[in-house]
Amino acid sequence: MQLKDKTIIVTGGASGIGAALCRRFTAEGPAGIVVADTNFEGARAVAAEIDRAIAVRCDVSDPASIAECINTATEQLGPVDLYVSNAGIFDGGDPLEASLDAWSAQWDVNVMAHVHAIRTLLPTMLERGSGYFVITASMAGILSSPGNAVYATTKHAAVGLAEWMSITYHARGVRTSCLAPLGVRTPMLEALGDPEDEGFASLVGEAKRPEDVADMVVHAIGDERCLITTDAQAEDWMRRKAADHERWLSGMRRSAVTLG
Repeated sequence: MQLKDKTIIVTGGASGIGAALCRRFTAEGPAGIVVADTNFEGARAVAAEIDRAIAVRCDVSDPASIAECINTATEQLGPVDLYVSNAGIFDGGDPLEASLDAWSAQWDVNVMAHVHAIRTLLPTMLERGSGYFVITASMAGILSSPGNAVYATTKHAAVGLAEWMSITYHARGVRTSCLAPLGVRTPMLEALGDPEDEGFASLVGEAKRPEDVADMVVHAIGDERCLITTDAQAEDWMRRKAADHERWLSGMRRSAVTLG
């Protein structure tokens, strides 16, 4: 898909990867961009930087809020062509320690938010024979996340949903990409550790700038590729997992001990 004259929504657009995507998309000449976030002031600040952008307060854990965001975009900018379901949260830990509230909150944001957007937009996209979803998951959804069962589980579900969408609706004109970054210099990553720390870097790789990831996403959308990776090291780990699953698990167990 080419983004010129397209209407785009980016959730989690007030900071990190979402903000970088909004800024990068504007260079492609879209019809308009909706910067959606629970942090409305942050969304307004990003929207003020770029052309043809509006800010919308959106809580992606609430299907009514997602529907309202989509309605606003449609009314003010036109039918939504690209929906970047990027908002996510990181919490939890071991299943014996993480609260059920943490499980529910991450399931709502990291999984069901994508489902609600799809249920709202997919019928009209199918009618038009065109449309695009980008679902932000994580390498935690492919390679797991030592120390956090909640995040790993919800991100695996997001990867599975994106793959299913790509398999099922590609031939009908609706494309789906899955963004699975390893380490990106966002507030979420920096809250977990120092990307410059050698031990932390061994788990998250060489942390990328959000702007670099945004470039990768634009190129992937242009090529209509499903899986968007950001790190050669992660791709190597994926190959190792596919080649010898038990050996890969053994290595991950060592990582989990180191992290603990």
